[in-house]
Amino acid sequence: MADHRKFVVLGLGTFGAAVARQLSKNRCRVTGVDQDEQRVNELKETLYEAIIADVTDPDALSQVGLADAEGVIIALGEDITLSLLAALHTKELGGKRIVVKGVTVEHGKLLKHLGVERVVFPEVEMARQLADSITWPNMLDLLQIDRDYSVMEIAVPDSCVGETIRSVDLRKRFGAWVVGVKDVLTGKLEMFPDPEYRFGQDQLLLVIGKDAALKSLREMS
Repeated sequence: MADHRKFVVLGLGTFGAAVARQLSKNRCRVTGVDQDEQRVNELKETLYEAIIADVTDPDALSQVGLADAEGVIIALGEDITLSLLAALHTKELGGKRIVVKGVTVEHGKLLKHLGVERVVFPEVEMARQLADSITWPNMLDLLQIDRDYSVMEIAVPDSCVGETIRSVDLRKRFGAWVVGVKDVLTGKLEMFPDPEYRFGQDQLLLVIGKDAALKSLREMS
């Protein structure tokens, strides 16, 4: 496991534990830290290392190897003060790619001032995905890749069946690019298809574009 990517998760509540488990499934070397002995014991067999410690104590954090980790995830529930302290000490101890579970917008702004790379609001993101899936049932998945751009998987609209990528011209109409086409029946995925590729039924499109463009494309479906 020595060559596996290393991550540290501070806080092993519902969100932190879920992140730690998924990173482990992704074959990453995960060190989980929490002062709750029961939480730590529940993950001992899953994680590379599970440590009982106060994540707001700089002396305790100095023993975790934050500077050696590729990224640090801080998930401390609703306590803003503890979250800020953990982020501050993590930064001071050389932690990189710090991702923190945010509580409020103001909390997020303070974290950004501390140099945190990313603040996530799981409930907000989940609500957005749920609302989108209900509003546009043909949209199967949406992945935001930066502040403005996302990748979307969507069923081929009926109006596009039999048409080519060139004739549909999503780039000109919506400012979106088709980067892949997947056949639902066979599971075959064709990445970066030719402009003369002709859409068929039972296909999914993998499209990249600005969020506003993808919203217009969803409405088309």
